[in-house]
Amino acid sequence: MRGPVVVLGDTLLDRDVEGVVNRLCPDSPVPVLDETAASDRPGGAGLAAVFAAAQGAEVVLVTALADDAGGARLGVLLAAAGVQVYPLALPGATPEKIRLRARGRVLLRHDRGGPSGEPGQPSDEVLRVIRSASAVLVSDYGRGMARQPALRDALAATRAPVVWDPHPRGPAAIPGVHLATPNESEVRELVPALPGASRLATASRGAQGLRRRWRAGAVAVTLGGDGALLCHAGSTPLVVPTPGSAEGDTCGAGDRFAAAASLALAQGALVSEAVQAAVAEASAYVAGGGVAAALPLSARSESLVRAPQSRTKDSRMSTGVIGPGGERVGVAAVATLLGEVRAAGGTVVATGGCFDLVHAGHVATLQAARQLGDCLIVCVNSDASVAGLKGPDRPVLSEGDRSRLLAAMSCVDAVLIFDEPTPEAVLSWVRPDIWVKGGDYATGGGDTTATLPEAEVLRRWGGNTVVVPYLDGRSTTDMIVRSSRERIR
Repeated sequence: MRGPVVVLGDTLLDRDVEGVVNRLCPDSPVPVLDETAASDRPGGAGLAAVFAAAQGAEVVLVTALADDAGGARLGVLLAAAGVQVYPLALPGATPEKIRLRARGRVLLRHDRGGPSGEPGQPSDEVLRVIRSASAVLVSDYGRGMARQPALRDALAATRAPVVWDPHPRGPAAIPGVHLATPNESEVRELVPALPGASRLATASRGAQGLRRRWRAGAVAVTLGGDGALLCHAGSTPLVVPTPGSAEGDTCGAGDRFAAAASLALAQGALVSEAVQAAVAEASAYVAGGGVAAALPLSARSESLVRAPQSRTKDSRMSTGVIGPGGERVGVAAVATLLGEVRAAGGTVVATGGCFDLVHAGHVATLQAARQLGDCLIVCVNSDASVAGLKGPDRPVLSEGDRSRLLAAMSCVDAVLIFDEPTPEAVLSWVRPDIWVKGGDYATGGGDTTATLPEAEVLRRWGGNTVVVPYLDGRSTTDMIVRSSRERIR
């Protein structure tokens, strides 16, 4: 493959709540689910991107993320799964799908997030990565990404094969897509069936109708456990049966099919070969236990972005406040701040680090950073992250104490703690206009921004990375060493 596989579409936060039912509600004849476990994962386009990344491909996800806890959660899960997120702004709330399950069966699905908002404009870097793609999968969940005019223009101009996974509430595919992958129910909504027509006749008629309407190279209608029906230039459709029995949880099977077809096309396969590979992948996915068994643990693990003192045994994100200055610490505080500043057309500035034993050098960097915009968000490595970077004896101060000290500074507007060695996931959610690093100009190091990994991340949404002067001679490690020597004396 000459470039990344780009997945473009609407990302949702999916949550499975597992439990047991032993009684009915006393005030209504409905079952009571006693929760025993819960897990979050990316849904929609995010799930397709995770599937593709799990196959070892370089995967870029172009999607919109909201300024809320759900958006932060998605940023972490996607980064942990190895997906490079190129985020657009998303007004409103993160869409969520919550499945209540007992004994492997779904009792109820609860959707929340409200109506979809119009995604923001893509950056030049987003348009560049679409041009460089080896294949593009449009995973449309009817929430606006597939309608974005600049993105549609970029998709129409790319030379890469485009796979379009449509949604009845979404727009028509761009003319000339290589492959569209609707399921049976979507075909019936998009192309009304003739009365009394058989299942295969309905699927074939719908596929041919969509192929002509969208001027698509081919349309593959997925038939659940019976495989897929492929209509292309010939008048006779190709039926691709499943290689074996495929009974089980089908949630995500369509995303697995579309992702597998996209990967095959990126590697040079014919459309018929890509559909056969996709049927085999989706069938094995369902037979193997579905989404719970197929996702890498990192894509459904415990939340990594959180407020201090939020370590719990479940997977829910805590946005509670803490002590003095606590109202400015955590995801909820940052989300509120982002909404206010962006609504006023302001500039969001962020910086990050361990901040173990805050000293004058830190203060100088923070004060300089705050002058560059209308708010300053400080991203702080958690205790576990600091220990991984600096050794088991660090940090000296706990993440709770470090966040309190930072939040108490007049130049700091909000604090966010993250567990990873780098703040990539946090940055993909916050999308600061400016990322600030402290630099020791006394060393004459030249253009340090070229070596900063954050600079590449910031370019995904058109942000900038800058270095501000760092007070010479200030170092947390040196302070600890000097303190240790004094105690020995």
